[in-house]
Amino acid sequence: MPRSSIVICAAFALCLLTAPLSAVAQNLVMADNPDKVLEIARGFGSAELESASDGSPRIRGRMEGTNYSVLFYGCEDGKDCTTIQFWMYTNAPQNPLLALNNWNRDRRFGKAYIDADGDVVIEMDVNLLGGVSPKNLDDTFDWWRIVLERAGEEFPDSQSSPVTPTPGTLGKTL
Repeated sequence: MPRSSIVICAAFALCLLTAPLSAVAQNLVMADNPDKVLEIARGFGSAELESASDGSPRIRGRMEGTNYSVLFYGCEDGKDCTTIQFWMYTNAPQNPLLALNNWNRDRRFGKAYIDADGDVVIEMDVNLLGGVSPKNLDDTFDWWRIVLERAGEEFPDSQSSPVTPTPGTLGKTL
């Protein structure tokens, strides 16, 4: 086979291999596209996109009667974010330390702690740097739905609040 034919065949094969990859990359969901994250959030209940006081995007949602937020981190001037965090808080139960210890010991998703106001906060971090498939993020929202459901069982006498934090300096360190 002549050398020019080999080069043409190699170039054609390279195009065939990279075309599907670039199509997949275009469909990935990243934290720099809050509208796409919002679209998936709305598949689980009501959700609205707004801006936090620092200019970063924030989604306020309600899933099966529980208020929650999606906070965007790693943003530059309110854009080009890299990670998100699911966040909710609720009133603390009678014995909060025992309840939180049990939660953090028995649950893989959603860490819980008591904030400065004495409320129980449950968070779940998600790294979207480089993107994930819409199916993956949909599944992550479903895991969050389960976290919220379990929180309602674990802290049954409490009510979640629609108040959300401003990312500010939170989440800037590991």
